[in-house]
Amino acid sequence: MIEADLKKLIAKIQISGAEFQTVEVKRAAQSPPEKLYDTLSSFSNQDDGGIIVFGLYESDNFDAVGIYDAQDLQKKVMEQCNQMEPPVRAVFTVAEISGKTVVSAEIPPVDITERPCFYKAKGRLKGSYIRVGDADIPMTEYEVYSYEAYRKKYQDDVRIVGRAKPPSLDENKLNKYLLQLKENKPNLKGIDDKKLLELMSLVLGDQVTLSAVMLFSLYPQAFFPQLSVIAVVVPGNEIGDTDIEGSRFLDNKRIEGTISEMLDGTLQFVRNNMRTKTIIEGNTGIRIDRTDYPMNAVREIILNALVHRDYSIHTEGMPIQLKIFSDRMEVTSPGGLYGRLTLDTLGKVQPDTRNPVLATSLEVMKLTENRYSGIPTIRKEMKEWGLPPPEFRNERGEFTVCLRKTREVGDVGDDRTAALIEFCMTPRTRKELADFLGLSSVTYAIKQYIQPLIDQGIILLSVPDAPGSSRQRYYSR
Repeated sequence: MIEADLKKLIAKIQISGAEFQTVEVKRAAQSPPEKLYDTLSSFSNQDDGGIIVFGLYESDNFDAVGIYDAQDLQKKVMEQCNQMEPPVRAVFTVAEISGKTVVSAEIPPVDITERPCFYKAKGRLKGSYIRVGDADIPMTEYEVYSYEAYRKKYQDDVRIVGRAKPPSLDENKLNKYLLQLKENKPNLKGIDDKKLLELMSLVLGDQVTLSAVMLFSLYPQAFFPQLSVIAVVVPGNEIGDTDIEGSRFLDNKRIEGTISEMLDGTLQFVRNNMRTKTIIEGNTGIRIDRTDYPMNAVREIILNALVHRDYSIHTEGMPIQLKIFSDRMEVTSPGGLYGRLTLDTLGKVQPDTRNPVLATSLEVMKLTENRYSGIPTIRKEMKEWGLPPPEFRNERGEFTVCLRKTREVGDVGDDRTAALIEFCMTPRTRKELADFLGLSSVTYAIKQYIQPLIDQGIILLSVPDAPGSSRQRYYSR
């Protein structure tokens, strides 16, 4: 960062009146901040790193107040950087703003194989932080574990299930799998079945792995009651909405069994709770039945959740959640994106595989191709169905895929949109927008009516780098 870049950043902070996901402000007018460890850790643990700006006063609209001593500040910050593991290598920039000296410290991201970056005096578990909006939040035990699991290549899908023994597996399912395996891999035909199951990491002597339980057990939930799918249909657009009779769910089911059985059961649940309309194809006159969502996309989403969810001891008490709302469908699976995969690269690069034994076994069983085509298929199916692109959210310890039923707003010229644009000529809060639209749910108002206009560049955010900021205002020009 050069001096001109720092000045632009400060202007942006002062205009928005807020800190951001990648920007933290410290006053440091009379002395250096005593504790930067949480921010140093959280910035180091996110892919974009972050910038700490010293010499602005948050309580006075981020006015430049200057720092006590630029050279000493850099020295003291570096001392704290060296108390991190791995050590943080900050890059400093000094600038003059209205006759006041300000300093920035750019904190580069740590490679994922070295995360989490933590404060050594507190240790890895208590000294690791993650950035959420403009706040530094202590990592959960699971978040710390997830980095360690990737770094050390833990395979939770082959961990031994203590109470499970080979007799608890369905012999018919196992025999079918072995036939498919030998058919696909002729070089394995001469190997004894017991040895083959050990070779495929399904059985180890008289012990059974998690993959074997989830693929072939007579009843996997006897060992892991929550490794299931909880499926609900909500009579509205938000959890808590009720129908005319006061019911919170139109349908509510726990779907259990092996992975293949849960896949079939979940797909049937979706079919039972989707509308099907008949379309006459214009050129041929052929009648086509079309469901709310393309079933090929739904299958890929559910299968991905079952195969790629986290199966560690930290998440074995968390089921996959399927929620069908009036306007959308959401599938949430425990465990965020694995390894180096990010939302930007999702479906574009070959990812690391969290559960390779499960994935390979399901490929043998012809339930999945295991060719990383799932995300492109979902996108393609939604486009062909004339629906909005799928939405992906990678949040703390979970991954969500959202399919929306219809496009969210009409043309920019419709009456409601025109009224919204005019209303936002004065910057508005979320509550003001919901009241203007006559809606009790602020979240629904923003998602259904405002976000599409933001995506089109019609409505702007006063704090664009922190969409969830309490200072956020929505305005048009």
